[in-house]
Amino acid sequence: MADTNRELADFLRRARAQVDPERAGLPPDGRVRRVPGLRREEVARLAGVSTDYYARLEQGRRIMPSAAVVQAIGRALGLDDAGRAHLEDLIGLAAAPARRGARGVQRVRPGLYQLLDALDGEPALILGRRTDVLASNRMAKALFTDFDRLPATQRNYARWMFLDEDARSLFADWPDQARAAVESLRFEAGRDPGDRATAELIAELGERSPEFRRWWEEHRVHQRTHGAKRLRHPVVGELTVDYETLTPPGDPETTLFVYTTEAGSPSRRALDLLASWTASDVDSEGTRPAR
Repeated sequence: MADTNRELADFLRRARAQVDPERAGLPPDGRVRRVPGLRREEVARLAGVSTDYYARLEQGRRIMPSAAVVQAIGRALGLDDAGRAHLEDLIGLAAAPARRGARGVQRVRPGLYQLLDALDGEPALILGRRTDVLASNRMAKALFTDFDRLPATQRNYARWMFLDEDARSLFADWPDQARAAVESLRFEAGRDPGDRATAELIAELGERSPEFRRWWEEHRVHQRTHGAKRLRHPVVGELTVDYETLTPPGDPETTLFVYTTEAGSPSRRALDLLASWTASDVDSEGTRPAR
């Protein structure tokens, strides 16, 4: 509980520091601002709560604001959808009963494996809690890496992004993609702050990667729903893939990522070439050798 309170306090302070007072609609008052962003009393005024109440919340004291107050604070701080959801998680408004009990091993249901196979021409993978890679089709393995060949404890997207040199060379926009991975992991950690495996992953990445450690301290959050990735693939060269995410009904902790390219584009031709390469580079047992 204490760790969650500290996370909440840190998140509120950093969010407050990023707000432009003028854009927030506050007129100049002639006072010198010694720190960037809003003062506590200004956040309280914009949210319609007392300064003392907001100060206690930002100090990490255990109080439980109503949903309306949380929404008002989110608006005052200019939070986006992911930021507001993260704030609700940290305060406890979005706590799901299913996440309070023992955490079992995540399984991918057979129908989702069939869906991955049906998307054979497009890279697709399934992520679970803390960005664990639960499954991927042959195109995703060829485009990114074959997570199935890694030890089970290392099949994690964020871990691969920061600790595998091939990932650093694969992404032409590695800093952007790596930072998004940090912000997504921060979002996931807020949803279940007591998850031991998530805490161990964060500790490992913080110890082994200075970039992860620096970006984690910024306390930014991001919920991946769609976007693009620029790649320098060792087989087919440069290409850009767009992705969309889908959450299967009845399985809110599982996310399907599907990567596509614009029809007729150089990226589409590169992806088609990659599909041909994976189809031809198959051994006698029907599995493609590792790159």
